[in-house]
Amino acid sequence: MVAVVQARSARAFLLSMSLVSSGCLLPAAAIAQRAEDGASDDIVVSADRRDSFGADYVQAGTFRDARLIDTPLTVSVLTRPLLDAQQAQSLNDAVRNTAGVSQAQINTSIYSNLAVRGITLNNFTNVRWNGVLPVVNVIEQPVEAMDRVEVLKGAAGLYYGFATPSGIVNLVTARAGTTPVTRFTVSGNAYGAIGLTGDVGRRSGAVGIRINGGTGLVATGVRWTRGQRGFATLAFDWTPTDAVQILVDAAYIAKTITEPTEFSLAAVHDRIVLPPLSSPHRNLGADWMQARGRETNLLARVNYDVAPRWRLAAAIGRSYLTRDRAYSSFGRYDPLTGDGIVTVARTRGNDFTNLVYRGDLSGGIRTGPLHHDLLVGIAVQIRDGNVPIAVRRAVPQNLNHPVPIPPQPSPPRIVPNPTRTVDRGVYLFDRASVGDWLQATIGWRKTRYTDVSSASAYEVDPTTLSYGLMVKPVRWISAYANYIEGLEPGPIAQQIARNAGEMLPAAVSRQQEAGIKIAPLTRLLLTGTWFRIARPSAYLNSSNLFVQDGEAVYQGGEFSAVGEVGANLSITASAMALSARQRTGSPDVAGKRIENVAPGSGSLFALYRVASAPGLSLSAGLFRVGRRAVNALNQAEVPGYTTIDLGAGYRFTLSGRSAAVRAYADNVTGRRYWASTGSSLLAQGLPRTIRLSLSLDL
Repeated sequence: MVAVVQARSARAFLLSMSLVSSGCLLPAAAIAQRAEDGASDDIVVSADRRDSFGADYVQAGTFRDARLIDTPLTVSVLTRPLLDAQQAQSLNDAVRNTAGVSQAQINTSIYSNLAVRGITLNNFTNVRWNGVLPVVNVIEQPVEAMDRVEVLKGAAGLYYGFATPSGIVNLVTARAGTTPVTRFTVSGNAYGAIGLTGDVGRRSGAVGIRINGGTGLVATGVRWTRGQRGFATLAFDWTPTDAVQILVDAAYIAKTITEPTEFSLAAVHDRIVLPPLSSPHRNLGADWMQARGRETNLLARVNYDVAPRWRLAAAIGRSYLTRDRAYSSFGRYDPLTGDGIVTVARTRGNDFTNLVYRGDLSGGIRTGPLHHDLLVGIAVQIRDGNVPIAVRRAVPQNLNHPVPIPPQPSPPRIVPNPTRTVDRGVYLFDRASVGDWLQATIGWRKTRYTDVSSASAYEVDPTTLSYGLMVKPVRWISAYANYIEGLEPGPIAQQIARNAGEMLPAAVSRQQEAGIKIAPLTRLLLTGTWFRIARPSAYLNSSNLFVQDGEAVYQGGEFSAVGEVGANLSITASAMALSARQRTGSPDVAGKRIENVAPGSGSLFALYRVASAPGLSLSAGLFRVGRRAVNALNQAEVPGYTTIDLGAGYRFTLSGRSAAVRAYADNVTGRRYWASTGSSLLAQGLPRTIRLSLSLDL
């Protein structure tokens, strides 16, 4: 049960003025900045830099339309040129360019189950669409229709309510600009995957429409792991008057794929012996073990400038997913003979619905020498979940010589415990500025959170606070520190737990962060950050129960460099050192490392435009993840790994039309590695993959 966090006294606030609120940059401030810069309301389309690995503005939460160098948190913006250079199709493809982000627990084929700073994202609250709608992230979110992917690391409870303090992953859809777009792309890989995507955007007067869509066959190189994917998105915006802006977004996503069998690890005499890293093409399951998902996302927003520098904003959205799944794991095996058991858990009709309603008023006032940027708002988020009983069957299998597994009948749909969670919150931010060089902030949120099912019900009403300072001695340097109280929804016990499907109590986390951002060149941003997060810990214990017990502490430092160095070289580089331990709790876990947390990780990706051969570009990437514990008991750890990517692209003219051909090779050395772990689960990384694409602008 969450204890109510009492409001801090004024004296405590003054003693902590070296800390910055997550609400430091308000929409009101962004409106004022746009007025000063003469920029359009739609920053991404008309004002942010194009053809760059870096970005000047961020689009999520209280930071929407604010300058990245003025944002007092660690924010990574993965731009369209970067995503195109790597031919990214999934969230995992995109966010691997950010240090401290890793795949958690499940294999990478079905969807991107991510951990940021060692904390697993909540797949119902932490992935947002256009900064507002919490999409149900248990189907792969296609990134081809996105203008950018943003990763806001750390707690964000003041604006987003209950979400884990790992951070917010924000998907920003591409919108129509002043230049018409008609682009078709054919892509595929060496294993037989092939797809066609289309992108059409037009603007006529006050109306803009952007339509993206794609369909194709999926092949990963893992035996029997094939399927289909398709998506369609619509981004509509209308400015009927100078004071009113209406935006509507819609998406349909479908994916069917065979889910490779994972390893379920068991301890002998309190130690786990890892299975060998065999061929990454091997699959111990069968082609009928498929996950089939369909999702629809709808979001409508209205911005109304009620007075100069005062804006009223409202939004309503819905994300609905239904999915069938055949999850399988291989365990209880003999290391000498390879004999073991594949356990298949089948469910039919996993349905989840997220609803969001949001409204806020932002603007600025002056009191003496202080200018106040204010934001006051209200938000309601509702989630309905229907998780059927999993029908489990066990069949013999051999690790060294896999044999076919006969199909099993589709299970009945029995939902024993439908759930509904409601997160209602009111929030207030104030940023007090002295000129452009000093900003003191405070943010407050009051939340009422309820979780009701046929088996249980609880309600909490915490009050959370954030505050701090940001200093800008010159326009191209900012330094900040912050204290943020975050709100976490109760995690859901996974299928392998004895209490599978049980939702644990909600919680409050606490974060401190300090950082500096420097733009030594016009198109290059350097950042350095220190952070500490304390939160209640949830894990699979020695009795195979998923429990919430004790406190975990995550502490580390991060560095990044993103943008352009000279006219022809684009880079994105990041590195993180992280210590994450169970500070208190059960004696068998207290003091141990948090599962699936690497003490060090990083990435480096560079693209060079060859000046002597106009249109030609060459790229290379290095991606590192350190060793990680496989469970909360630290009974084994998977070794760290480094993968290397190589790519090339060429822009040319075909029949008077602009065209581009790209080739990209993931893991060119064929490194074998464990891609994901946690809760005593283990999934091997994908084999070397070569991707090809051809785009044509009409």
